[in-house]
Amino acid sequence: MRKFGLIGYPLSHSFSKKYFTKKFEDHGITDASYDLFPIQLIDDLPKLILDNSELNGLNVTIPYKEQVIPLLDGLDPAAERIGAVNTIKIADGKLYGYNTDYHGFKDSLVKWIGPNTHPEKALILGTGGASKAVKAVLDDLNIRYQLVSRIPSDDCLTYDDLSSSPNHLLSSSLIINTTPLGMSPDIESAPDLPYDQLTESHFLFDLVYNPLITSFMEKGIEKKCWVKNGLEMLHGQAEKAWEIWNQ
Repeated sequence: MRKFGLIGYPLSHSFSKKYFTKKFEDHGITDASYDLFPIQLIDDLPKLILDNSELNGLNVTIPYKEQVIPLLDGLDPAAERIGAVNTIKIADGKLYGYNTDYHGFKDSLVKWIGPNTHPEKALILGTGGASKAVKAVLDDLNIRYQLVSRIPSDDCLTYDDLSSSPNHLLSSSLIINTTPLGMSPDIESAPDLPYDQLTESHFLFDLVYNPLITSFMEKGIEKKCWVKNGLEMLHGQAEKAWEIWNQ
């Protein structure tokens, strides 16, 4: 029996087990299972691997997409470029890191925008592991972007900057939330944006997928923005992970 799973902490928000279990059932895959492994420290990973010798692959979520890299034996060039890993293939006792968030986000974004002209500029809310895949996608689509963080730095705007200077939102028609704000069970939270500055020309993409309509998206809907959640991205990255595990 091949075993796959998800590491992160906490994992109460995860759809991965449900997704892969259903996939196995729908496709008659009887030699595989998928489990959740909520580890409180990334340093617990080697023991997890040792205790589960049948593991063939892992997905990686918050907060370990960057922390896991030093524990890997090899890194796919794309994951190395991005600087974050969300998929691990285990072969002959070696751990190899990949980033399938890139594929999931790019496919979902391009499909969503459709025949519309790609936005010239975007705001990326958050600076964690997920934001790194988003940055790589925007680079490849030639969409300029600005990072937004609660912590002031030379290469990031702050949320206060957005409130004090309306031009930031007015000039950035694509806004991508890569933070966990609004994720169940904390569904009332949302990034601290000046939502009154939003227009019908704004595209709001929330990487959160539970709930399906987040507070961030609701505020966009009120201003008649285009909105999108992260569920399609989740499916896309999961399918790419499955492809990697079976190569």
